[in-house]
Amino acid sequence: MTVITEHSTPALSAQDIPQEAFDWYDEYAHGDIDRRTFLSRLGSLSIAGLTLPVVAGALLPNYALAEQVSFNDADIHASYLEFDSPNGHGRGRGYLVVPKGVSAENKAPAVLVAHENRGLNPYIEDVARRLAKAGFIAFAPDALFPLGGYPGNDDEGRAMQKTLDGNKIEGDFMDAARLLKQHPYSTGKVGMVGFCFGGYLTNTLAATMPETIAAAAPYYGTPAKSHLEQIKGPLQLHFAELDKRVNATWPAYEEALKAHNVTYTAYVYSNANHGFHNDSTARYQEKNAELAWSRTLEFFNNNLAS
Repeated sequence: MTVITEHSTPALSAQDIPQEAFDWYDEYAHGDIDRRTFLSRLGSLSIAGLTLPVVAGALLPNYALAEQVSFNDADIHASYLEFDSPNGHGRGRGYLVVPKGVSAENKAPAVLVAHENRGLNPYIEDVARRLAKAGFIAFAPDALFPLGGYPGNDDEGRAMQKTLDGNKIEGDFMDAARLLKQHPYSTGKVGMVGFCFGGYLTNTLAATMPETIAAAAPYYGTPAKSHLEQIKGPLQLHFAELDKRVNATWPAYEEALKAHNVTYTAYVYSNANHGFHNDSTARYQEKNAELAWSRTLEFFNNNLAS
């Protein structure tokens, strides 16, 4: 059981943005303050050489930046799939990406991808494509499907997701995990990765579905609320050093994992903010994000192999 702190310099795109701005964006992104308050606070900063529109534009998502693997990459096949969700909203929909050459005769392990608190946005779809490019069947459900799906912008998506029953969202993802385990192209080995709210879902499914989730990699996610004693698969947890909100939950979570003899490794990335893996905003840190992702792929390769 290991906790490792990485040391690196902040991403160049974030060097001139005060830490307060990142902290306020985190409050805004998690619904603690509204957009008007967020922009008002940004306007109160004295930032040499940078205007409010420049700073706000750097912090707010630009999904044109969040495509590392093209949707029509020749090595993958991407499509949308609806599925039954009796434990959730009755019916779900997600983004399924299958590596080239994978079939009922040539199976592959699968990874469930859990989005943030705003629905299935382009960044999360790209994460699914990255997993398929690495050889995994990837499935990224959209919690907003009962309301028509991700609306095309994060503000509206965040507001929509807040209206949904959290237990039913968890049920949708649980049924999606079962779908992956039983998929005709799947080896039956299922991992899970999630970011922010999706990190919480990843921790939760690892605890509530130990026979299904064979390996879990939550990024800056809060702990599962119960059943930690049931976790069987290993955890690989990724934290941002400057993420005070989530990091405050880690000491008690770690003690519980130790008490239940759960196998885990936790990485803390120096000078990183919550969301450092998301390449659509200035919170992104390329070096830390690539390091974390390489570890995640190695983790899944080691634990989901047949």
